[in-house]
Amino acid sequence: MDLADFDFELPPEAIAQRPLVDRAAARLLVLPRRGGAPQHRTFADVVDLLPAGALLVLNETRVIPARFLGRRTSGGKVEVLLVEPAGDGTWEALVKAGGTLRPPGEVLDLEEGAARLRLEAQTGPGRYRVRFTGEEDAVAAAERCGRMPLPPYMRREADPADRQDYQTVFARVPGAIAAPTAGLHFTPDLLAALEARGVEVARVVLHVGLGTFLPVRTARVEDHVMHRERYAVPAEAQARLAAARAEGRPVIACGTTVVRALEAFAATGQAAGETDLFVTPGYAFRAVDGLITNFHLPRSTLLLLVSALCGRERLLAAYADALRAGYRFYSYGDAMLIW
Repeated sequence: MDLADFDFELPPEAIAQRPLVDRAAARLLVLPRRGGAPQHRTFADVVDLLPAGALLVLNETRVIPARFLGRRTSGGKVEVLLVEPAGDGTWEALVKAGGTLRPPGEVLDLEEGAARLRLEAQTGPGRYRVRFTGEEDAVAAAERCGRMPLPPYMRREADPADRQDYQTVFARVPGAIAAPTAGLHFTPDLLAALEARGVEVARVVLHVGLGTFLPVRTARVEDHVMHRERYAVPAEAQARLAAARAEGRPVIACGTTVVRALEAFAATGQAAGETDLFVTPGYAFRAVDGLITNFHLPRSTLLLLVSALCGRERLLAAYADALRAGYRFYSYGDAMLIW
């Protein structure tokens, strides 16, 4: 497949820079998976749109404030983004700096001395294994003085409000470096209303990392190599999934990360581990019947995944419809229900 076939024009003003005050007030484009005209609704309408008995699966990963600004001993500026644990208290990180960094042993002062980080080894271009000095682990240091790692298409620095805004209300397990953004639209009241209607809820974890947001740089889709991301499908979720399948009830994934976790589990039988599953058009879904998702970047792995569920031409036509109707795109933007 040619990656160029998954391109579209997006005016900069369509990219949401801030969330709505009321998360559930976002717009919702409903796209019937197997044909039919799209509907324009509000996200709160998901209570009426999901059938009683459906199993809604959420990703309860929690975003770590994983971005740090700082300086080298020489005074040069550095930027650090934690990526994932590397074992023995170290983390893989992306580090940008002026000049040549010197692992092992170079120490960086972060956030005006609020934390210190030691470069243990270089693991690739711009990638390092790092360790925080002192008694704090990386997650504790990030929670104390790190910054939320907003995507680059948000043309601003993260501020204190993003610590809450860029987090789902059901986030529980720290480990992601980007939010599972489809879940940002849910509120506690909305989740309670769904359960009162008879929609069952299951929770899994996929820690959003480089695999989700790195761009595809190959002309052919098949040549792209996905980075691995950590996932877990707990025993309770497994039981709910098995019951829904046995009873013929639909499974609705909240977000592309949930799709990857469920499909990785269905394909391998491994309830926890790492997955580099790359879902593209032609993929045969084993676990997922429907999807709640935001609007994604052109030429992205996420756009390819959603195209696999409803078809490329159908999805791009829906995106064009959304742009004409003034929908807000990307992380803090509006949503789709494909069902």
